Parts: sequence; C-alpha cells; structure tokens
Amino acid sequence: MDSNSSCPPPMKATSEGVFQGNNPLDYALPLVIVQICLVLVLTRVLAYLLKPLRQPRVIAEIIGGVLLGPSALGRNTNYLHTIFPKKSLPVLDTLANLGLLFFLFLVGLELDLTSLRRTGKKALCIAVAGISLPFLLGIGVSFILIATISKGVNPGPFIVFMGVAMSITAFPVLARILAELKLLTTDVGKMAMSAAAVNDVTAWVLLALAVALSGSGRSPFVALWVFLCGSAFIFLCTFIIPPIFKWISQRCPEGEPVDEVYVCATLGVVLAAGFVTDAIGIHALFGAFVVGVLIPKEGPFAGVLVEKVEDLVSGLFLPLYFVSSGLKTNIATIQGVESWCLLGLVITAACLGKIAGTIAVSMWCKVPFSEALALGLLMNTKGLVELIVLNIGKDRGVLNDQTFAILVLMALVTTFLTTPSVVAVYKPAKKATKSEYKHRTLYRKGFVTGQFRMFATFHGIRNLPTMINLIEASRGTGKKETLTVHAMHLMELSERSSAILMVHKARKNGHPWWKKDPNAGSDQIVVAFEAFHQLSKVSIRPTTAISSISSMYEDICDEAETKKATMIILQFHKHLRLDGHLETTRAEYRHVNRKVLEHAPCSVSILVDRGFGGSSHVSASNVDSLVTVLFFGGHDDHEALAYGSRMAEHPGISLVVVRFLLDGNVAHSGSVSVGIHEPPVDDDVITEFKEKLLKNSANKYIERVVKNTSEAIEVIRDHGRCNLILVGRMPEGELVGSMRKSSECPEMGPVGNLLISPEMHITASVLVVQQYHKQLSVHSLASLKEDGTTTDQGGYESN
Repeated sequence: MDSNSSCPPPMKATSEGVFQGNNPLDYALPLVIVQICLVLVLTRVLAYLLKPLRQPRVIAEIIGGVLLGPSALGRNTNYLHTIFPKKSLPVLDTLANLGLLFFLFLVGLELDLTSLRRTGKKALCIAVAGISLPFLLGIGVSFILIATISKGVNPGPFIVFMGVAMSITAFPVLARILAELKLLTTDVGKMAMSAAAVNDVTAWVLLALAVALSGSGRSPFVALWVFLCGSAFIFLCTFIIPPIFKWISQRCPEGEPVDEVYVCATLGVVLAAGFVTDAIGIHALFGAFVVGVLIPKEGPFAGVLVEKVEDLVSGLFLPLYFVSSGLKTNIATIQGVESWCLLGLVITAACLGKIAGTIAVSMWCKVPFSEALALGLLMNTKGLVELIVLNIGKDRGVLNDQTFAILVLMALVTTFLTTPSVVAVYKPAKKATKSEYKHRTLYRKGFVTGQFRMFATFHGIRNLPTMINLIEASRGTGKKETLTVHAMHLMELSERSSAILMVHKARKNGHPWWKKDPNAGSDQIVVAFEAFHQLSKVSIRPTTAISSISSMYEDICDEAETKKATMIILQFHKHLRLDGHLETTRAEYRHVNRKVLEHAPCSVSILVDRGFGGSSHVSASNVDSLVTVLFFGGHDDHEALAYGSRMAEHPGISLVVVRFLLDGNVAHSGSVSVGIHEPPVDDDVITEFKEKLLKNSANKYIERVVKNTSEAIEVIRDHGRCNLILVGRMPEGELVGSMRKSSECPEMGPVGNLLISPEMHITASVLVVQQYHKQLSVHSLASLKEDGTTTDQGGYESN
C-alpha cells in the first residue's frame, strides 16, 4: 500500500481554471499547449538565426530539442519539473510519435519506386558504397564502444544499430540542401538524389532488422518470427493496397474536390497499419511508411493527401519529436577525455565511411574528383531518420545515455557541415558560355520580323489562359515558326515535406510536361500547354525553377541568358478580383520582378492580367483583339511599339498606336525634363513603323497633342477600351516628367502606375515593357530600389 501511495496520480485532461484554485500546468491539455508553443517559438527563432548559414530547418529543430532538454535549460530543475514533468512525457511522446507516424507516411507517399527502379548503375554503385563502408566502420566502432562506455549491452542489436546509424543518408533533408544550393538539376544533384533514395529504402530494411533483433523475447526464435511476420505484412500490403487506392484515384477526377470519405479512410488505413506493425514488434512507423510507398502516385489523390496532412504534421507535431528526443539527450553525460575522444572517433568514422566510400566508387565510375568529393559530402547528410534510429535504440535499451548523446551530436555535426563544406569544395561548372547573342531586344531597324525567343514565367494556373493567349498573339503571321517559348514554372523552396515532390519535377526538367502514357496523371497546366502545342505551331519548352524567393531572380536571368531569350515575361504581383480591383497575390514576387528588371540579360515585360483573350485559350481563327500602344518616347517605348508591331502581324489583332506630343507653346514653360529625350530618334522609329504596318487598314496611328498630364490622362482613358495596352516602363521626355511622383509600384513606371490605378477605370490587360540595356539609367535603377509610399489606390499628379 505504501509503494502504491507513492505513485503520482495520473494527470487530468483539463483544469477548472485559476479562479478555482487550479494550476493549469498540473493538467495535461494546458501543459501540452504550453509545451507546443514553447517548441514552435524556439525552433522558428533558431531557424531564422541559422538561415544566413543556409542550414535546413531540421538543424534548428534538433538544436531546439537539445536546448529544451537536460543539456541546457533542463539543468534548472524547477523549469524541467514545471514545463516537462515526468508524468507529462507519455502524452508528449504519444503526440510526437503520432506526428512522426504521419510524417513517415508522407515520406513514403513521395518516394517513387518507379523512378527508383530506373536508378542508373553509377548511382546504384555509389549508394552501395555509401552504405557498406560506413556500416562496416560502424561495426568496428561498436566493438570499441562495447569495451568502453557501452559495457553490458546486447552486442547483436547494438552492432546493427551502430551500423545503421553510420550508414544513413537523410533523403528529405538532402533534397532541401540540394534545392537551396541550386544543384537539383545538375549531374551531381541527380546522382545524389538517386543514391540517397536507394540508401533510404535500404536503411529502413536494416532498421527493421535491428528492431527485430532488439526485442526482449526469451527465445532466440522471437526475432525470426518478428522478421517473418513483418515480411508477410509487406507481402500482403503489396497485393492489397495498390489496387484499392488505384480504384480510389480513378474516382477522384482532376480539378474536382476529393471526397472526404477517401481521405478519412486512408488515414484510418495508415493508423491500422501502424497498429499491426507495432503488434508484430517492429514499430508503428514501418506500417505507415509501407502504406505511403505503396499508394499509387498517378492522379491527383496522392497530391491531395500531401496537402491535407503535411502542414499540421510538419509544422506542429513533428517539432515535438525533436523535443522528445532532446529530453533524452544529456550532453553532460559525455565526461572525461575518453568520452570526448570517442565522440571524435564516431564523427570521424561516420564522415570517413561516407565520404571515402563515395569518392572511391565515384572515381571508379569516372566521375571527376570535384564532383565525387561533393557527392561524398552530400551523402553524409543525416537528419530525422537518424534520430528515429537513435530513439528506437534508446527506447529498446540498446543505447545508453552517453552513447545516445554522442550519436545525436554526430548527426548534428555531420548535417551542419554539409552545406558549408559543399559550397567550399564544389563550384558547379556553369553551362558552356555561349557566344554573345544579338537579339536581346525585339526592336530591330525597320521593324524586321525575326526569331523571337519568349521566356515566360508563371507561378500557377491563375494566369495561364492570359499567358497562352499572349503567346498566341505573339506568334505573328504563323506562316513560319519564328516564335519559341521557354515557359518556366516558378516554385518556391519551402520547408514543407512536399519539397520532395518538387525534386521529382526538377529531375524531369527540360522534358515535355505531357506524357506519352495516356493513363498517366496530369494537371491543368499540362493539359493547357499540351492543347496549345497541338493546336499551334509554337514550340513550347518547359523548365522548372525551385528556389527561395530571394534568389529566384537568379534562376530566371541565368536560364533566360542560356536560352538566348529576346524578352522575359513576368507576372504582376497582383491579381484581378471579382469587383475589378487588383489585389496583392504575394508581395514577395514584387521583389523577384524588381530584381529581374535590374539584372535581366534581355528585354523584360510585366503582365498585369485582366483577362486578355478571355478565361480560356482562343484559337487562331477566333482571335479578335484590339491592342493599343501608348507612345511617349524613349527606348522602352520603342520596344513596346516593336512588340505591338509583331502582334499586329496576327490576322486577328488590330493595333492602335497613340503618340503623345507636348504642345510646343508649353513645352518649356517650367516642366522639368527627366531622362534623355531624343525626338529625332522617336520620329525615325515612328516613320519605320508607318512604312511597315500602316499598309494594313486594321492598324491605326494617332497623334495627340496635349498641354499637361491631365490631358494626357484623359487621352489614355479614351483609348483604354481595348483588350491589351502596351507601354514602356520608363518613357522619356518632359510630358512624363510630372507623372514621376511617389507611387505604390515605382517599378511599373509612371504610365504603368496610371494604368493599374482603379481611378482610371481601365479593364484592359497591361504589358509594361523595358528594353534591354547593358546599364540601366540612373532614374530607372532608382525606381527599382525605392519603396512605394502611396496607398493601394496608386498615385499620380496632374498639372
């Protein structure tokens, strides 16, 4: 009775509140809320601090877990007993493992076995070497640890756990590191991802073996029974799960909402599989992982599952696992010279096995030494899977506190060193520098029509119809294939687990979006471009950019130069609302647009989408659009006029060019001239245009003499009833000088800002054009640096 009375009572779920005399931290629900909030704040702050070092978020989460545990903050017993009392740990561990269960389901869902089967011989050899040599070194180190700090452990499971811990490569973490370093589409990146995928699957098989061996069964045949039952479970799942989920996927058509019953049923299957493998004696994680791997990847269903589950799991529950691990990690247990020397030995063996093994096999496969070294460093990435191995070993009693702390530090150090070491030793060879190409602008003397390489960017399906209609309008007469379109899908690199899906897309970079297999799944972007490609003579070549917002402009500019683009088409950072006003989609894309305007290797246009051509693709025979060019003068206006002239060659497009001239009586009455105004050059360009395009009666040229900005604005309103307006970003001359006041979007230029202002009541789409120059003017650069100072209404001033 005395021993029973000393046991602490179980925690109740909820309190009655402080006014009833209850301490919320003595109850399970309010305490776990405090724990979660503390974890989220600390890990996010650490991730922000480590961002300049280009470290993956898993590093911040591991460090955060260690800091919250007995290694740092936990040295204060009052804190530890208040925030993380022992009686609360079962609740915390249960939530953490539940989140981990679904995270491993997502990892399995994103692991494509089909691509794994197509792994090349080089990547397969590198994977084998990256597993076998570290595994052997891990076995060697395990004997040293058994003789020193791990005396009395069961040698069989301990040896296997050490080998697995040394040989793991964290596939999800490696994916993010490669994307951050912009190596995904390089030979090194593709090889590293293929080898890491093989490594990942092999590590799970070895871990299942280690878990089976680590059981505390009385008979040696127990491990054999566990292994056989686990194999039978996988065998049965292989025959049952794919057909069922293929049937479900066929009932979830593209673009339609997925029935909630299917999602709930899938989550139930994941939990049931976890229960079965836990009952077998492997671990609940294996069941979830197997279900994720076996679900067919074709169709929208797999993508919907990822979207439904990942944010809650990755953002909320998964950090709890790192804290749960951190509470078991006590660095203070590493005491004395011997222990610290053993830590150095473990880190050295882990790095040596991965790096040396990978380099040796890579060199044997005739991979250059710099790439082989980079591969070795990349394959040395540890992460969440490493912590899973260590925690299972700790829970099973295979690893003691000191060995566990040493291996956690090993995982942290090796992963932390990956990014800086790869950056230091490997500079990816840039694509062969191609000869300076001539056609960086559309404007050519005499408005001669030539090859037009358009580099179009898009973020999703919202602007796709307008973009396709713009491509249709830009192809000229259509008699010759003079238009080539390079369409870049801009994908932001995020910390979400679905970054692995981005990897699969990046690895298909440069291949057609549409697939030869009629049964293969496709999305709306694929369908739209495939339909346009079939109906037109335009060659569309896809590329994918996966990078952070801050460096996305580099991908656009580098790829545009590689493809010898004539003009880059960017999407405006606002979209059209139902009430006709423009609403910010994502303000970060404004930064991308400004940087591209500043560093572009060719001309650039920003498209303000108000539904040019309608909400769907208009075939060539049905095109009937009115395009207006507002011409004030200057190089950017020359480029806008050249683009409009090319559109005018399309039989379904009528072009109106409106030239604004300042009344001579007020031309020098005090207005400040901004920019270099060259009337003779403007006159020559207009003359060339008239000679080339006014032979067609559908095209018109209008000159409007105005006294001030107010009259110019009224003229713009009069000609705003069209489908598309083209204007130069930075027109030159006295007339536009007074328009250059503070505005919300200075990068759009004075006239562009007028056209996007709701006060103008213009419903036409707008294309703001900047002509390429090796060095932009001082005023043009200044407009890309300053911040907007007006409201969302835009701003302009009348004289």
